[in-house]
Amino acid sequence: MRLDDFGALTFDCYGTLVDWETGLLQALRPWLAEVGQPFSDDQILEAFAKAESQAQASSPGKRYPDILQAAMQTMGASWGIESSPAQRAAFAASVGRWPVFADTPSALRELERHYRLAILSNVDRESFGLTHALLGVEFDHVFTAQDIGSYKPDPRNFEYALTKITEAGIGRGRVLHVAQSLFHDHVPAKKLGIPTVWIDRRAGKPGSGATMPAAVVPDWRFESLADFAVAVKRTWVSKA
Repeated sequence: MRLDDFGALTFDCYGTLVDWETGLLQALRPWLAEVGQPFSDDQILEAFAKAESQAQASSPGKRYPDILQAAMQTMGASWGIESSPAQRAAFAASVGRWPVFADTPSALRELERHYRLAILSNVDRESFGLTHALLGVEFDHVFTAQDIGSYKPDPRNFEYALTKITEAGIGRGRVLHVAQSLFHDHVPAKKLGIPTVWIDRRAGKPGSGATMPAAVVPDWRFESLADFAVAVKRTWVSKA
C-alpha cells in the first residue's frame, strides 16, 4: 500500500487531533486538589481509561457528557473519594476547553488537499461542535457516537462511517483510518480490514495513558500529525 492509494481519511479526534490527556488532567486536577489527593498524571489517566471504557461499554446510548460524569464518579469510588454533582457537571462540560495539538490545523490543511476528511469520534455532536472551530478545516463528514448509538471500539462505528463514505462515492478499500488509540481505533479497524495510521502521541512515555492497553500492528506509524502530513505530501509529489 501507498498513502496515495486512498481517497478519504477518517480521524479519531480526541487524543489524535486534540490533546485530550492535557485537557483531562486540567479538568480533573482541581477536584483532586480540593480533596487532597496528589495522584500522578499516569495514575489519573489510567484510572480514567478504565472508568470511561466501563461507562461506554455499559451505557452505549448515553451522550458523552454523561459518560464523563459516570467516569468521574467511578474514579472517585475506586479511590474512596467523592465528587459533587457540580464537579461532575464541570468535568462533563470541559471538552470544548481541551487544547488542540499545535500541529493539527496546518497538518489538516495539507491533508485536505489530497483526501476527503471525516471525523469518527466517541463524543456527541454538541461537544464536537465546541472543538470543530479550533481544528482549522471543514470536514466532509462528522460521525459521532451520538449519531451511531455506540462507542468505539464497537465495530458498528466503523461500519457506519464506511457505509456513509461509500454512499458519497469513495470505495471501502480507499478509506484510511488515522488515530492515536490502539484500543478504541486500531484494533477494531484492523479486524474489519481497514488500513490504519497510528499517530503515536505518547511516543517515549510509559503505559497507554487515557486509553486501555491493546496489542495491534498499524500499517503506518508517525509520532505527530505533522510527520504524517509530510509523508503524504512527499508521496503525492513523487506520484506526480
